Amino acid sequence: MTMAPDTELPRVTLPLTREAAQALKVGDLVLLDGELVITAGFPTHQRMVACLDADTPLPLDLAGAAFVHMGICCREDGERLEPLYVNPTTSTRFNALMPALIRKLGLTAVGGKGGLSAESVEAMREVGCVYFSIVGGASALLSASVQEIVETGWDDLIMQFRLTRIRISGFGPVTVAIDAHGNSLYESLLASATARMPAILETISRRD
Repeated sequence: MTMAPDTELPRVTLPLTREAAQALKVGDLVLLDGELVITAGFPTHQRMVACLDADTPLPLDLAGAAFVHMGICCREDGERLEPLYVNPTTSTRFNALMPALIRKLGLTAVGGKGGLSAESVEAMREVGCVYFSIVGGASALLSASVQEIVETGWDDLIMQFRLTRIRISGFGPVTVAIDAHGNSLYESLLASATARMPAILETISRRD
């Protein structure tokens, strides 16, 4: 992990080593460099699980990769795809499929909006994987960090659903919302909200 002098935020390089993933702590705010594989498609996740169950290679190598729930829009420039913008999507849409993907691919990082289920968190703890929370509504900022589209897979799907490997520099900032030890900001927030609920309900009942 190195410091970005212009922002003073730590920068981490993707894909993470297992040691780098385990060194990140819940609540850390970082910028991302390197490569990650993205998709916003539920059918894509289904295909991935089917391939892994059948011991069939995926079109892109995701072993130990950073895998983010995010769509991309691009423009064709000859044989080259020019990235225009990216936009993260909600990770909880994929809760049923993520534990298998995390374990079978040995992912070191996943990301998107809204976190993942307890079953996914347990899979992350087992393999040493972190979850990066990406702020919604910041597409312009995030898109400026995308340097190029490296490769795509399953090109029969719409661009948003394809498996797409992109190269990024200074992507974020993103928050380590779930660390590789199973600590989760979402769980902490839920526990805090649950603890406060009786007092809130009591206040409301008194007003009535």
